[in-house]
Amino acid sequence: MPADKPDRTLTTSSEEAGIAADPDNPEWTEADFRSAVPFEQAFPVLAEKLRRTRGPQSAPTKQLVSLRLDHDVLLRFRATGPGWQSRMNEALRRAAADLPD
Repeated sequence: MPADKPDRTLTTSSEEAGIAADPDNPEWTEADFRSAVPFEQAFPVLAEKLRRTRGPQSAPTKQLVSLRLDHDVLLRFRATGPGWQSRMNEALRRAAADLPD
């Protein structure tokens, strides 16, 4: 870091005093930490509304599999950007068409 620019990650004593004086954001005590509960337990209805899940597939045509690939092959497909999984699927489809029955 250049010597002419101060490190802005450090707080000044006036900033610390302002934080400490904020009644809406008091510093937590050990008792506060011991009595804390997870968000899902404190607000179960809100937590359920915020939980984002995918709905069921309208036409489940794909199957989840675990597959080990060579590192260079995976890097090559990932380097093509978003949609690389679909492009890999298409490459496998073409290769499968060439296989003997």
